[in-house]
Amino acid sequence: MADLTPLLAFRWSPRAFDPDAELTGDEAASLLEAARWAPSVGNSQPWRFALGHRDDETWKRILVSLPAYDQGWARHAAALVVGAHTGGNQERAAYDLGQAVAHLTVQATALGLHVHQLAGFDRAALAADLELPPGVRPLVVAAVGRLGDPFDLPEELRRRETALRRRRPVAALLLH
Repeated sequence: MADLTPLLAFRWSPRAFDPDAELTGDEAASLLEAARWAPSVGNSQPWRFALGHRDDETWKRILVSLPAYDQGWARHAAALVVGAHTGGNQERAAYDLGQAVAHLTVQATALGLHVHQLAGFDRAALAADLELPPGVRPLVVAAVGRLGDPFDLPEELRRRETALRRRRPVAALLLH
């Protein structure tokens, strides 16, 4: 395997979060600052974030937008972050938001935190619950926190959580 920075090599998306760990104000600021410095087309920075800390009103509104399956484990995350995008070109804005969330994720790894991104949620309901302005479209929810005990998860999730990580080989990713 080619050399890879540990920040990328050790990044993974757990579902087992420590239900007692908190996200500090400095950690939250660091994650958002990393996202702020992500590249974007024409420096447009079309991303917007809503940050909820465990059990605050924003966190609760985000959590209830998730499917029950994901609520079961995401409720232990120290924070839930909604990533939304703005702008006329939705594909470009979504791409730029993805870069910002990737930067946030790498910064989280540097801080000893973990991020699990979710795309399956009720976007319209979440936008309404958070009273997002027109044109601000939620695309992702990121659960953020410290690693918890995978044996606290239901059996199906525990198996997935403790399984060997697998990635496709680079050759399979190349278009011919």
